[in-house]
Amino acid sequence: MTVFWENILVETAARYSVVILCTIVFLAVFEVVTSYRNWHEIRKGNLAVAMATGGKLFGLAVIFRASIQHNDTLLETIGWGAFGFVLLLLGYVIFEFMTPSIKVDEEIGNGNRAVGLISLLISVGLAFVIGASIGGD
Repeated sequence: MTVFWENILVETAARYSVVILCTIVFLAVFEVVTSYRNWHEIRKGNLAVAMATGGKLFGLAVIFRASIQHNDTLLETIGWGAFGFVLLLLGYVIFEFMTPSIKVDEEIGNGNRAVGLISLLISVGLAFVIGASIGGD
């Protein structure tokens, strides 16, 4: 049975499945944190929400890539991925706090593409920093 779990195809499928499940959970948390309904707004064509959500998705992928690269077990991958997610979420809160003249969440919900783009870039930028910092080695 050990040989089965050490097979690279099995390991890849397992990591892929875990990352997909974590991404679904993390996106559900983002849905709760934002004042707008992400998928409803995207379905309506709200590009600002699509950019902000896309940035979070890409950010999660960068974080999980680093987590997979630097950790041997699925549990470590999940742990570091979850920690990275919390830091990414904290970055979103800090972005809102650091721009008191702009209600970031409200502007994105209203379709302000400039704010959506900045949100995307903040998520991606922070994800690269978080990913570079993820433990393991």
